[in-house]
Amino acid sequence: MEASPITKELAVAAPKVLLHEHLDGGVRPSTVLELAEANGYAGLPTYNLAELEKDFVVDSPGADLVQYLQGFAHTTAVMQTVDELKRVACEGVVDLARDGVVYSEIRFAPEQHLTKGLTMHQVVEAVLEGFRQGEVQSLSEGHPIVARAILSAMRQASHSNEVAKVAIDFRDAGVCAFDIAGPEDGFPPTQHLEAFEMIRQANFHLTIHAGEAFGPPSIWEAIQICGTERLGHGIHIFDDIEFKDGEYKLGRLAQYIRDRRIPLEVCPTSNIHTGVAASIKDHPINILRKLNFRVTVNTDNRLMSGIALSDEFFKCSQAFGWTLRDMERLTIDAMKSAFFPYEDRLNIIWNVIKPGYAALKA
Repeated sequence: MEASPITKELAVAAPKVLLHEHLDGGVRPSTVLELAEANGYAGLPTYNLAELEKDFVVDSPGADLVQYLQGFAHTTAVMQTVDELKRVACEGVVDLARDGVVYSEIRFAPEQHLTKGLTMHQVVEAVLEGFRQGEVQSLSEGHPIVARAILSAMRQASHSNEVAKVAIDFRDAGVCAFDIAGPEDGFPPTQHLEAFEMIRQANFHLTIHAGEAFGPPSIWEAIQICGTERLGHGIHIFDDIEFKDGEYKLGRLAQYIRDRRIPLEVCPTSNIHTGVAASIKDHPINILRKLNFRVTVNTDNRLMSGIALSDEFFKCSQAFGWTLRDMERLTIDAMKSAFFPYEDRLNIIWNVIKPGYAALKA
């Protein structure tokens, strides 16, 4: 069984770890529609549920990151009150648990949810309460999950210092790290150095969107100047690898990332929808894995990409022949890379992930 390609059923049943998922990119379409109708939001492109589901998925030829981000205007518009945030957060956790995710880090930008008078602290409190409700419901359904939050600052804005302070304030309440997100080209991470330094001086955790829509210079800044521990996407590190006559040569940056075991939060389907790769078969995730980079598999935005984490593994299995053993290895690497206390990571690896895969192999 462990040497066989992964079926859809196995992909769902296997324990999984998700490190890169946006809260406002994983809202149920039905919830978007219901909340829009309840709060009077008139900006949706359609109020037919089936059409809305299709409209959110950015899979048209020539799509890029800018187009991919457009749908967030609609989801954030229905995430502006405490009750809306709690509902979206709870449902997001439940949906992940039903897909077999046992540990998740879900990121969101508090500054995107202030249009109806909430403070950043109130936004974070509401989301964390929704996470707790989702954990309780998932446990009652037989799908235990741990949900943690990463607070993102928008790289094209100027609120990163405030968001970093809020992240530190909630570090013992369910927030596990700080991040910057948004358009990468033209908004280098070095514009937010004060926030990164604040996080590091607090002995807190940091991940940065880098190498998604821009090349190695963005990755180099994120690592060497900003001090990130993980790379959000990081897929353009592939540009620093030279292939010739069946051999490969790592550039100095790629060599450093591999040597230091800096995790790549790779999101295959999202990368296709933003124009990074033409198809799963063309995606460099499998080559990076074979070259022993610390690769993790993620969804990015389940709504905009129309996928679940089980779909990502199933598609990669079809494209690259990944087996259950490969999936287990990738899941353990993701758990090792989580912003979670060391003993708790070990507990999930030894008492949840390994027994789960052992049962499937048997």
